[in-house]
Amino acid sequence: MSKLDELIKELCPNGVEYKKLGEVCNFQNGFAFKSALFKENGEAILRITNISNGVINEEDLKYFLLDDYKENLDNYIVSKNDIVIAMSGATTGKIGINNTSKKFYLNQRVGKFIPNTVKLNNRFLYHFLLSKSLEILKISSGSGAQPNLSTENIKNLVIPAPPLEVQEEIEKILDNYTKSVEELKEKLNEELIARKNQYSWYRDYLLKFENKIEIVKLGDIVEVYDGTHQTPDYKKTGIPFISVENIDNIYNTEKYISEEDYEKNYRIKPKIDDIFMTRIGTIGKCAIVTKNNPLAYYVSLALLRPNKNKIDSAYLKYIIESGIGKKELNKRILFTAVPIKINKGDIDKLEIPLPPLEVQKRIVEVLNNFEKICNNLNIGLPAEIEARQKQYEFYRNFLLTFKIENCTLPKTRQDKTRQDKTRQDKTRHN
Repeated sequence: MSKLDELIKELCPNGVEYKKLGEVCNFQNGFAFKSALFKENGEAILRITNISNGVINEEDLKYFLLDDYKENLDNYIVSKNDIVIAMSGATTGKIGINNTSKKFYLNQRVGKFIPNTVKLNNRFLYHFLLSKSLEILKISSGSGAQPNLSTENIKNLVIPAPPLEVQEEIEKILDNYTKSVEELKEKLNEELIARKNQYSWYRDYLLKFENKIEIVKLGDIVEVYDGTHQTPDYKKTGIPFISVENIDNIYNTEKYISEEDYEKNYRIKPKIDDIFMTRIGTIGKCAIVTKNNPLAYYVSLALLRPNKNKIDSAYLKYIIESGIGKKELNKRILFTAVPIKINKGDIDKLEIPLPPLEVQKRIVEVLNNFEKICNNLNIGLPAEIEARQKQYEFYRNFLLTFKIENCTLPKTRQDKTRQDKTRQDKTRHN
């Protein structure tokens, strides 16, 4: 029997009591900060867009100055461990906790929970609210992408209210799961960085060529083209149109042009084994054309057409993205331009090592295998994280129904210590 089983048996002999959230928790609505008074720094404003994945997201924060308001704003402060909820829009019902030591101010349409600490454990409340996200969305008014939650909706939520000792034990169990998920995410990030660094080093090492290898200008072995300089007349369907933002997946775009415009404005149409290279902003990222499907492209991309008798497309991609390629690009990038760019004519002047085709293909084979190892890691650990997350959600939803007598709960370290002590006592008595 786990510690939680024992606590419930001892403290809740007649079952767990349920209360309306408003009976054990106060609720604070946000303040209507004026967008005209937003600043680049000052006090941080917590908006509905800053609530995601169960935490406060600090991206795109807006700021204000206290001197711009005559009101006392102390009630709107979000401190460490405070729990907030989005009350309107596409993020309605999203829950976040302030895991930082930073202070934020509640904007309108964001609410803050203020639990009665004699009756309600803060982390227990947090896990409960996460488990009720779908229910909270259902009770909101409005339709489509703009539902709305009222204070009354929230205060009428029914929450299990066992004694604090029971709440604290459930909090420990669920926090252990969330901690394991975060540790896995950290492990994933560290592993990916290490693998990518290892891959980059190995790639640059292979492409360094200590022996004498012919150095050629790109224009001697590759034809370079650029896309349209005009903003196209976009259509809902038609020929896919890509730009620098699509370089990670050139077959994933929501922009299209007509077939008539494509035939009229694109004399050079992409072919299999051509390469798109970014030449504005983040310069030198490449993507190989793998399909014969029509693709229209913007001036932010250069289209490279290799002479297949002299250079392998995958080798060309690797060399451009390597330290050698970056060094060559940096010689010719216009860093004073906004955004930075490289002129089409300067791409022709890039100097690269050109071993025999047979050697190029062998290098590509080795680097492809190494890249596959990195990608496998990118698939494996996220799958494990997802499994842990689902396990956490299962236990969270199950524990908060308080039907645990027939469920094998995860043993905490304290449970195992108590279990070992019981065995020792029995052995002594025998």
